[in-house]
Amino acid sequence: MATLLLKKSYQLNNLKEVTFKDLWGSKGVFTTMRMVGNPPKLILFKPHLENLIKSTKKYGIRQKNLKNIIKHLINKNTIYKGPDNLFRIALNKKLISVSIRKRPKLKSNFNLLLFRYKRVEPNYKNLYYKKILAKLSEVDSTKCDIALVANNKILETGTSNLVFVKNGKIFSPKKNCYFGNTIKFINQKVKIFFKDISVNNIKEYEEIILVGSGKGVTSVSKIDELNWKRRKKVCYEKLNKIYNSL
Repeated sequence: MATLLLKKSYQLNNLKEVTFKDLWGSKGVFTTMRMVGNPPKLILFKPHLENLIKSTKKYGIRQKNLKNIIKHLINKNTIYKGPDNLFRIALNKKLISVSIRKRPKLKSNFNLLLFRYKRVEPNYKNLYYKKILAKLSEVDSTKCDIALVANNKILETGTSNLVFVKNGKIFSPKKNCYFGNTIKFINQKVKIFFKDISVNNIKEYEEIILVGSGKGVTSVSKIDELNWKRRKKVCYEKLNKIYNSL
C-alpha cells in the first residue's frame, strides 16, 4: 500500500478531528485528484467536486452546507508535499477523510492483468473497493494495473478508464464502469465512441490506453493473458498532449 504523506479524518457534523480512517468498504463516496506544483493545484478540481456532491445523494449523505464543508477541508489540507501527488477525499454519513500520497512514476513497459470482477454500483465512485484493493496490492503499481472483466467484456481498470484504438478511432466501454473526469475532459477534445469491448476482439485494437487522475494517460505495452501487444503509440501521444495541457 502507498505511504500517506498526509492523513486526517473529521466528524462530518462538527468537523472535529478524530483518528484517521480511510473509510474503504463503508457506505460512502470518494474522489482522487492529481495535485501538482508549488503552491499545489488540484487538476480538474471543479468537476471532481461536483461529481462528489452528486454521488453523496445516492448514498444518503445529506449534511447541511456539505459543498462548503468539503471545499473548506480541501483548502485546509491542500499543502505542498512534493511536485506531483494524489489528493483523496472520502466521506460517509459520519466521517470525512483526506489524504495525500505520492503519485507513482510509471514504467515505460506498462502491462495489464485481467481480473474477473465488476465494481459494485460502477456508475458511482463509491468506497466498495476492498476486493480491488486486495488485488492491486499483489502487483507493482508502477508497471501494472488490473483490467476488470465481466461477461467477457473489458470494463475499466482498478484505477482508471480505458480507451482502445482501432484504425485511428478511439473507443471506450459504454457501461458497467465509472466515467471519470479525465476521460470526460479528453472527450471534449477528441471523439470517443462508447461501445462494449469484447475480450474476444481485443486483437483488433492497436493501442490500449489508461486514462485517469492517478495514471494520467498511460500506454499499455501488453496483456499476456490475451496475447495482445501494442502496435502503435500515435493516439497515446495525441491524448497525452491533451492531458498535459491541464
